[in-house]
Amino acid sequence: MRKVMLVEDEEFILQGIRCIIDWEEISMSVVSMVHNGKEALEQFQKEPVDIIVTDVEMPLMNGLELLEEIRKINPKTRCIILSGYDEFEYARTALKLDVEEYILKPINEEQLKQALLDAAKQLDEIERKSVEDMEDTIGWHKLLRGKLSGDEAAEFYRMLPKIDSGERIYASIMKIDTGSVENKEGLQVILSQIQQMPHKIKPIYLSPDTLFLLLYTGGDGKDREALEIFGRLQNTLESTYGIMSFFTVASPIQEYGELPECYKMVSKMQKYRILEGYGSCIAESYILERKTQDVVIDETLLRKMILKKDQDGVLQYIEDLFINNLRSEVNVDVLYQLALKLTVLLQDIKSEYKLGQSRNFQNLSEMMEKIYQADDIFGLKAIFISEIVEIITYLHMEDSQYTPVVKQIIEEVQKNYKEDMNLKTLSYKYHMNASYLGQIFQREVGCSFAMYLSNTKNKVAKDLILNTNMKINDIAKEVGYPDTSYFYRKFKQCYGVSPASLRTIKKY
Repeated sequence: MRKVMLVEDEEFILQGIRCIIDWEEISMSVVSMVHNGKEALEQFQKEPVDIIVTDVEMPLMNGLELLEEIRKINPKTRCIILSGYDEFEYARTALKLDVEEYILKPINEEQLKQALLDAAKQLDEIERKSVEDMEDTIGWHKLLRGKLSGDEAAEFYRMLPKIDSGERIYASIMKIDTGSVENKEGLQVILSQIQQMPHKIKPIYLSPDTLFLLLYTGGDGKDREALEIFGRLQNTLESTYGIMSFFTVASPIQEYGELPECYKMVSKMQKYRILEGYGSCIAESYILERKTQDVVIDETLLRKMILKKDQDGVLQYIEDLFINNLRSEVNVDVLYQLALKLTVLLQDIKSEYKLGQSRNFQNLSEMMEKIYQADDIFGLKAIFISEIVEIITYLHMEDSQYTPVVKQIIEEVQKNYKEDMNLKTLSYKYHMNASYLGQIFQREVGCSFAMYLSNTKNKVAKDLILNTNMKINDIAKEVGYPDTSYFYRKFKQCYGVSPASLRTIKKY
């Protein structure tokens, strides 16, 4: 919430200003009510505010003198003047001090409310421009990587809030899922929510999808407090704006000189996003609890299932390997070791059966690049399932000697997969018994006609998902599924993941 200070020497008017505005409605909070400029200045130095609403004529220090001093401390603070005097000289001085509004008494409630809203909007714009200015410099990156000299680092530390006695600082990296941010104003929304948090938080812009946050608390230094605070911010952004994020939080420090080490730690922890996914918030203690045992893959069994073209068995094995056995226990390095072993196994099979020449297969470097780009464990699983299903499909084609009728049916499916085909209509076309035709197809192709047709549709859909920007609904219709929900079910049966999850592999 935006913090407001009210300054008025007449107690009756002061209380009136406090009561005529529904402060919570406009996301503001009155944190100080004082009776003269001198008292206001002293209070501002103890607890700065975002907006000051002040009278002009007051004892000890008038409103204009107060604002001159405030501008020296923080030029961003927005100011609203109240006055019983309609004098040009007052108004001209107010303009020089960049006053938001000059309101004559008696105070009009709507005019004051609008002036407050305009002040908040101006603060948002100042913060947005401040972030854009940060984007133009690499100074923060150099600071956090420990690449600045002592004097250079000190210049940046002076830009950060003063550390109060007994205060602890939690450094965090907030990684933003840019796919969940609908427009360019997303970062401004995030900064606005940080500003409204009832905690002292300093955001530092690093890139369009990354903020470095400093949380200042007077707590006992335990991770739980920081995780709860960042978790509330995360939940608000997700539930209100649909913005997904992933937080990594370092152990607390008490001086800015330790920031490079904190940054190194929270950056390293970011790779755990693949295990936890967006919507999670983890502390440094989290990675110390992870297991680092060797990865056990029954390569013989997996290879056997692939070569036997046991697609259902392979999907279940991969599901157990990635989701049931790994996600809640292991160090993230174990996951990447597993991915490397699986990649090498698939490359060996493709090499042995000379499948590498197909444009649909990934080479080792392409597979590893996709693995390290995956946002979460589900996207990682989808990479392997997609490749394995592709291998099984080609193995079906390579080791089958089709009879003329089965060959004709396969060619027809490849050309007309969008049409409503079934064995009954095909048996009528080829003058054969439907049951007998189904048996021949099953024996030669290795799967039922219905599954072959479904796999063909899903293969085309997979290529469209990964290689175009078409909407999922349009892709469903393009491959012959008028019912999108039915398409989702059939696609997941084939690849083990939904169309939307598969799309996360490809970054547009």
